Amino acid sequence: MKTTIALIASTALICSAGVASAQDFTLQPGYGSVSLENGFTPDPYEVDLISGGSVDASTIGCAGMIANAPDFRVDYLAGDFFPLILSVESNSDTTLVVNMPDGSWACDDDSAGNLNPMLEFNQPMSGQYDIWVGAFGGGNEEATLYISEIMAGSSYDDGGSMSGGMPDFSLAPTYGSVDLQSGFDPDPYNVQVTSGGTVDAEVVGCAGMIATAPDFRLNYAAGDIFPLIISTMSSDDTTLVINQPDGSWICDDDSGENFNASVNIASPMSGQYDIWVGSFFGDNQPATLAISELYSN
Repeated sequence: MKTTIALIASTALICSAGVASAQDFTLQPGYGSVSLENGFTPDPYEVDLISGGSVDASTIGCAGMIANAPDFRVDYLAGDFFPLILSVESNSDTTLVVNMPDGSWACDDDSAGNLNPMLEFNQPMSGQYDIWVGAFGGGNEEATLYISEIMAGSSYDDGGSMSGGMPDFSLAPTYGSVDLQSGFDPDPYNVQVTSGGTVDAEVVGCAGMIATAPDFRLNYAAGDIFPLIISTMSSDDTTLVINQPDGSWICDDDSGENFNASVNIASPMSGQYDIWVGSFFGDNQPATLAISELYSN
């Protein structure tokens, strides 16, 4: 039952004050509800609504004016790999207030940038999430609530698809793909690419400028002995950004020689690796991507 106020872990502000009776998660949400299971598509799931209300969220240690009833309700079945990311995009200064499955409260004001809020739960609980979209300065404004396991809402265009501001592993790789099994020969497997792009890899916690679509895709069958080593060789200062089979991101800047990048995965997973070769300074330069189980460039 939703009766306990607990401290929860998230990447945003955590609220641990006592529950105020003014916001009531037992009421029907104003803009509906949805049941989602981890790995859901389309991602993001989006809801158009109006922010704000007559209740001051400071009574539970949060920011903004919210409605009495939740704006939206998510019944979520969590998995082992993906985070749960709740975010809002609006032309006004919005906030998020969320009552979690264990009864705890989480809230945020501006973590998504441009005065938009975001809450990211890296180990989400299964259960009912009651969500309020608040207005920081009061008033009622149009807003879109995004529910995702991949990106914050501000990373999407108006159609709900990823914009040019994010790497998109659903796109076809620019320089092709290969299926490799542990023990492959010749080793290394080399691919000629051009580094760089228009996307700042900082959006996934990495360095350099990368393309929207992956540069190369590796479908890999791992063995029990060899590591998987992915590296670059270029006269430019290159970086690596890799989306692994479990959806996690790994990256590197200068672990290789002469400002080249190298990622050594000691116990690689089998599955799809989407690879971007970035340019630290934003140039577009020829580069060699090397895939090996023996050594890096």
